[in-house]
This record gives sequence, C-alpha cells and structure tokens, in this order.
Amino acid sequence: MDALILAAGRGTRLQPLTDRLPKPLIDVHGLCLIEIHLIRLARSGFKRVVINLHHLGALIKARVGDGRRFGLQILYSEETDAALETAGGIVNALTLIESEHFAVVSADVLCDYPMQDIKLNAQSRPGGHLIMVDNPAHHPEGDFLLDNSNHLLVRTGTHTQPAYTFSGLACFRKTMFQPLKPGKRALRPVLEAAIKERQLTGEVHTGIWSDIGTLERLNQARASKSIGAYIESIRQSIS
Repeated sequence: MDALILAAGRGTRLQPLTDRLPKPLIDVHGLCLIEIHLIRLARSGFKRVVINLHHLGALIKARVGDGRRFGLQILYSEETDAALETAGGIVNALTLIESEHFAVVSADVLCDYPMQDIKLNAQSRPGGHLIMVDNPAHHPEGDFLLDNSNHLLVRTGTHTQPAYTFSGLACFRKTMFQPLKPGKRALRPVLEAAIKERQLTGEVHTGIWSDIGTLERLNQARASKSIGAYIESIRQSIS
C-alpha cells in the first residue's frame, strides 16, 4: 500500500517561521516533521510514498531526496500554480499512487498511531477509514460522530454523543477520489458526501497526537516530555 504525505500548505499561522521554512521541515525534538513520518512509514512496512508540494517545495525535495536513506521510494506531486487544498492535492497525486488503497498523512501532525494497522485493515474499508482523536482545546466542537455499533462515521446533528476530531491520518480507496475533477478542493465536503453514503469508518486513537498548526502549539509540542520521549524512540530506531 502506498502513502501520501500532504506537505503543500503555506502554514500561514506559523509565520514568520514558515516565510523561509516549509511547515514539514519544522524541527520538533531534533527531527523535522516529515522525517518523523517517513521513518514511521518505513518501519510500518510502506515502500512507496508520494509527497505533494507547493510552498517552498524545493527545500523539502532537497532534504528528503529520493527516499533511499529512509528505505523508501519517494515521488513528488507538485502543485506549481497554486496549492490545491487537501482533496485537490489528493486528486492531483492519484496518478502517482499505484495501490487501490492508500494511507494519507498530514505533514503537520504528530501522532503515534501504528501505521501498520492502517495497512492491515485497509482491505475491509468501504471507501476510507479515518483516525479520530478527542477534541483538543482549539477545536472543541469536533468534526464527525462515530457509531460504535458498526464503526461508521456519521454527520454531526444526527446522534446525541459527542463528535471527535479528525487526526489527519486516514486510508482511502482511490475510487473515492477518481470521479472528482482536478483543481482546488477542500476535503471536508468530500468526506461529508462519503459519510452520507455510509462509505467511511473510523476509530478513536487515545495516544499521542498534536496538530502543529500554530506557533503556540509548536512550542507546546517542543516542551512536551511525552512527545520528546516518543520522538527519541523514533531516533533510536534508526541509530
């Protein structure tokens, strides 16, 4: 199964840091975000990884290269004229993805969910499978509900239980995106349409998760002892 790392974003809320450094190259406890993802994917048995690029993408290519030092084959889906947002970036990258199912990883998220579980369980998912987390302070309303009886995601407003937040980790079937026209497109409407058709399942991850979306949350991650220990375990795995 291939993986797609979403790395094209501008990182506006991380300015001025991202004026000169793309968000995936931000350092947290001695490793940059995209290196953490690549190491974890390689350890979980992935062989091919596609990375979408836009803002300062040349710096990411220079840092990561062809992937051989990670034990991976890395290909790049470049968004040259403008960033295509999440769903648009996925559609743009489909021609580089060979597997029927593929994992998606947001480059600006730290999470210790075992990626091999996405790989093992992908075949049983109707359209896709989202890893959900408890709602953080900056997103208290959450994104989607989870029907515990069948693990299907459901739209907010249809059940009484609380919603969960989408972690930025998922696996999808290519057929979910193939009908979509190329161009700029947000992911949320695509997910909501799939949820309406009962095509998305989910599970709740209760381990480490941090969205490095602002300078404040970056500083919190850098100060976190649990995140530091987690990244140190990753570093030790390659030493």
